[in-house]
Amino acid sequence: MASATLNASPRTETGKGVARKLRAAGQVPAVIYGHGREPQALTINARELDRMLTHVSASTVIELAIDGGTSRTLIRELQRHPFRRQVLHVDFQELVAGEKVAVRVTLVYQGVPDGVRLDAGVLDQILHEVEIEADPSNIPESIVVDVTHLTIGHALHVSDLKLPEGVIALDDPSTAVCLVAAPTVSEEPVVEATGAEPELIRKAKPDDEK
Repeated sequence: MASATLNASPRTETGKGVARKLRAAGQVPAVIYGHGREPQALTINARELDRMLTHVSASTVIELAIDGGTSRTLIRELQRHPFRRQVLHVDFQELVAGEKVAVRVTLVYQGVPDGVRLDAGVLDQILHEVEIEADPSNIPESIVVDVTHLTIGHALHVSDLKLPEGVIALDDPSTAVCLVAAPTVSEEPVVEATGAEPELIRKAKPDDEK
């Protein structure tokens, strides 16, 4: 399970005007919610948040430090400015031990398929992540997909994924994860020989030269 830490401060004022002032001061408005707790408005340092976002994924558990306490959370929504990288708002979901959550996890492809190595096939990685359900303490950082034994024309499906114990895939089991396609052969155009001599085009002579 991947995790990261982040500091947050409670705030009592809300609204668009307050949010604009926070952003101008280098802060990001946020909220934390979860089962059995009232949503709580927070502020986060924008630079600290940006540094953290460079090395986390959707399945990373964020240890959110608030007023001397710590809450284990997942980032559920990240709003960015439509033209700039600036984060406008963050939603955190508090995790409760024993209460399973749904989260998307990255797929990591491992190995070179036999169909690629022996027959010049092409590996088509159809999915790059999959949605799973797991206990917060058992969320995998990624799921390894071993493609070594795939031959041309064969595919792996969601049902073929090797998941940790207690982890369930929520995507359709029949969904293709990857497949090995046959190599594409490009045919060169065939030029037919007619056998006819090329026609010579001569410049017409003036009348006095005929």
